[in-house]
Amino acid sequence: MRSAAVAATAVSFALLVTACGGEKKDDKGAGKEGASASASATAAEPAAKALSAAELDKLIVETADVKGHKVEKAKAGDIVSADKVTTDKAACAPIAHAMSFIAPGSPAASAQRRVVAEPKKSASAAPEDALLAGLGVQMTALSLGSYDGQGAQEAFASVKTAGTECAGGFSVDQAAEKTKVTKVAPESVTAGDEAVAFSITVDMEGQPLTTKLVVFRKGNALASFSTISFSPEGVKGLPTVVIGAQEKKLA
Repeated sequence: MRSAAVAATAVSFALLVTACGGEKKDDKGAGKEGASASASATAAEPAAKALSAAELDKLIVETADVKGHKVEKAKAGDIVSADKVTTDKAACAPIAHAMSFIAPGSPAASAQRRVVAEPKKSASAAPEDALLAGLGVQMTALSLGSYDGQGAQEAFASVKTAGTECAGGFSVDQAAEKTKVTKVAPESVTAGDEAVAFSITVDMEGQPLTTKLVVFRKGNALASFSTISFSPEGVKGLPTVVIGAQEKKLA
């Protein structure tokens, strides 16, 4: 159990670190490719004006919005800038950023929350079973970004493109911590105006650990959900309750 906890903690630090809310980012080739891929789908949509960080704080989910979960703001000590999260393949940066509390692309403002599922309690459970149940709790790193013009569409397209180009895996370097993503596999999801979901396998000391990533766009807002679990097998399902609650607040 200790090994599983250490491995999962490493993932949380390597891939779920927060980023500065209003910082502009340049994903180099990834953003341009995303803009091209989404041109035909978004040409008819009017240019949008981004919301402020204060306005996003009112639109991002709170504990009262998500049944069976606790929502808290990302701590200042967890916050890193986008240039601290790099990949060996430029096209994979949007996925690495979305997994790291960083809104993909170049948002004008963003907000981040940690959403933790409450463990199921049983009065008759043995202490060891209760501990194992606690290790299996899912934590979702939620990032909500707002964009000017076609920025949200371009950022979403870059994530979608990354899912295809990075299916075979890539390496992430964050604050001197290196993490190997071995597989990015598509999953089915419906949310907002357009959405993508991936099952992402991470190599933890030679053992595979499964995480989930969902990104959906609603207007000029982009919501990213990166979910991990402290259980050895990782995350089995998408955080549908959290996704639905956030979609409802953006409706």
